[in-house]
Amino acid sequence: MDQTTMIMLEYDKMKEALRDYAVSYEGRRHIDELEPLTTASAVRRALDETAEAKALLDKGASVPLPSLEGIDRIVSLLHTGYLFDEQDFTAVHTFLHSCGQLRKYMAGKRDIAPGISSYASSMQELAKLKSEIERCIRFGRVDDQASKNLERVRKKIAIVKERIQKKIAAILSRHGSILQENLVSVRGGRYVIPVKREYHKTIKGSVLDQSTSGQTVFVEPEEVAHLQNELGMHEADEAREEGIVLSALTGLLEAASADLLLNIDITGTYDFIFAKAKYSRTLGGNNVLLSDSGRIKVSGARHPFMLKTMVPLRLELGGGYRSLIITGPNTGGKTVALKTLGLLTLMVQSGLLVPVEDGSTFTVFTKVLSAIGDGQSIEQSLSTFSAQIKRLIGMVDAADRHTLLLIDELAAGTDPGEGMSLSIAILEELSNRGAMIMVTTHFNELKTFAARTPGFQNARMEFDVETLEPLYRLTIGEAGQSYAIQIATKLGMGGCSI
Repeated sequence: MDQTTMIMLEYDKMKEALRDYAVSYEGRRHIDELEPLTTASAVRRALDETAEAKALLDKGASVPLPSLEGIDRIVSLLHTGYLFDEQDFTAVHTFLHSCGQLRKYMAGKRDIAPGISSYASSMQELAKLKSEIERCIRFGRVDDQASKNLERVRKKIAIVKERIQKKIAAILSRHGSILQENLVSVRGGRYVIPVKREYHKTIKGSVLDQSTSGQTVFVEPEEVAHLQNELGMHEADEAREEGIVLSALTGLLEAASADLLLNIDITGTYDFIFAKAKYSRTLGGNNVLLSDSGRIKVSGARHPFMLKTMVPLRLELGGGYRSLIITGPNTGGKTVALKTLGLLTLMVQSGLLVPVEDGSTFTVFTKVLSAIGDGQSIEQSLSTFSAQIKRLIGMVDAADRHTLLLIDELAAGTDPGEGMSLSIAILEELSNRGAMIMVTTHFNELKTFAARTPGFQNARMEFDVETLEPLYRLTIGEAGQSYAIQIATKLGMGGCSI
């Protein structure tokens, strides 16, 4: 789809709004990569998926989407030689457990959401990996039962620690008067006792540290030093055995990486679909019909960024005419009408339920092209007219029966006589190529052209001639007026001779 058009129609702004409804990095990735679909079957499927998700939300459902917190980091480190730790496997287990919950939840929603429930049935259980994590990791650490060697080493550690503690307790009991505090500290992984500085030679042992004030020294008693050395050896054995367990789990995780990535992708797909459903609910969006005969018929259409201020738009294209010439005063809503149809078309083709009334019909286009705004380029030194003509040349070359063209103020910015002739020539060529066209203009001659030319139709933005206020309603079948003199007078030019 044409990127310039998507910028003009604020498609990227719409995606930013949609992005706020995603809860995972994978859901946001889907949104970042989102572009309008160009086949009716794909659009229909995307719309129906969003509608199913919205139906679940409308019933107050709390969908158990798995959390992907920390999973992106784990995925990035797979097959790199990295040894995953206890926290990593806890995150993986939480994710796999949540996948099981989602699979069970969606299985019970097949009657309401038959389309999207099928995704969950493709999620992999990874039972072996999940059960091994449960067996080996508990409360955030490698469990004693993870291996016989680890269990044996930890028993040795417990025995040695108990012996150390008993000996230190006896020392504390004998030398309470020379201690700064009657407690045991740890320095450098070794048990020490806090001794008043002036008495540090009273207890045989090594000074491993001192307090900030220097009034306390931390002494490792000589009679427990050999036990602490033994403890250090056992703890090294423990770390080695833990590494063996974590290495085995890492191997299982990497062997299951394809299934893990599938589950992550499906989770992202669900997040993406439900983000579209949440945004569609915010917009008051409805599912639409798709015409297979090239017809647009919408009622109650509102621009997503003007929901509260815009007068709902009603328009029709196709059937007896494929080109609509809109006339009317400045600030009367002509450009808003173009942008509304354009953005809603792109949103429908992106699988979003849009703010229109039930029964509204859209057509799926392979190309949506717009020339809205002056498109002026300072770098290329193009005037408003030159920029539009350059844009129109590309639109003419691309136009066919599967193209929607939105042109604001066709051939403005040049001599009115030449601009009118050029406009008619462009419109005839675009019409001959079969494109669907929506154009705004101030040229009176184009009203006559539309009235007498098959395939064209006039439309006007309604205007209150008494209050000189635009009504922002589009009426098809009638041409409008600019009311330039009346508006100028109202704005304060009454003293000038016009």
